Amino acid sequence: MKVSCPIPILRSFDEGKARQFYVEFLGFSVDWEHRFEEGFPLYMQISKDECVIHLSEHHGDCCPGASLRIEVDDLENYQRELLDKRYGNSRPSVNKQPWGKDMSIADPFGNKVIFSSLDSD
Repeated sequence: MKVSCPIPILRSFDEGKARQFYVEFLGFSVDWEHRFEEGFPLYMQISKDECVIHLSEHHGDCCPGASLRIEVDDLENYQRELLDKRYGNSRPSVNKQPWGKDMSIADPFGNKVIFSSLDSD
């Protein structure tokens, strides 16, 4: 048996805000979308490199307020890219931690996305 990396499911309440935050700001791509019928809640997969996340508007799939840690190889460069976008709801900073560096960003739905680097320089 081979076990793969988990795919987290984060709660979303507004498709437009989700796209603005995850696609336009963080730079993820939409891989696919699913609705059981027109006007029903959206369930979609987004990805950036090897990182895959599911976003769900379905009540009961998950609760808002989750935290997700994503390891990146050049945290400071990614921070500069995000700051250059001048996103109105976040100006992320990099903080040193005992295990490396973290950049924590809250999404519009109360979830926390923590980009992390083991690089402790």
